[in-house]
Amino acid sequence: MTHYYPPPGFHFRVDVQGLKPHESDMRFTEVSGLAMELLTEEIPEGGENRFVQKYPSRTKYPELVLKRGLLTNSEILVWIEECVGGLQITPRDINVILLNDDHEPLLTWHLTKAFPTKWATSDLNAMNNAVVIETIQFFYQTFTLNKAIKK
Repeated sequence: MTHYYPPPGFHFRVDVQGLKPHESDMRFTEVSGLAMELLTEEIPEGGENRFVQKYPSRTKYPELVLKRGLLTNSEILVWIEECVGGLQITPRDINVILLNDDHEPLLTWHLTKAFPTKWATSDLNAMNNAVVIETIQFFYQTFTLNKAIKK
């Protein structure tokens, strides 16, 4: 009998398709926004005030948020400057890959047609001994969840 252990959420990488990033460009400390919600439309039932019918309308995805220590030499930052600063929007697919103990993919969230919508850094404060954190926010159309093939 094998026991199931949920995978840890700290071993992952992020790949932006179409960029030639430095290895550090794949490393983030935090990923959020991997969610989906089915929106519904409520319609009162005709002639019966006690009931409301609920019908599915569309799927909604929040924006992807990535955090990491500030990289001064980053292909992702160049893309952000083009899109946000220059309004030259180039959508790219993004893979968020959860890894196992052997650094092999367990699950991959494949986000389609993503583009950056916000970039920010943490406050600079001479009284704190902290690294500068950059936060990057992306819009994306949809994602698929791909499971790794067991060997």
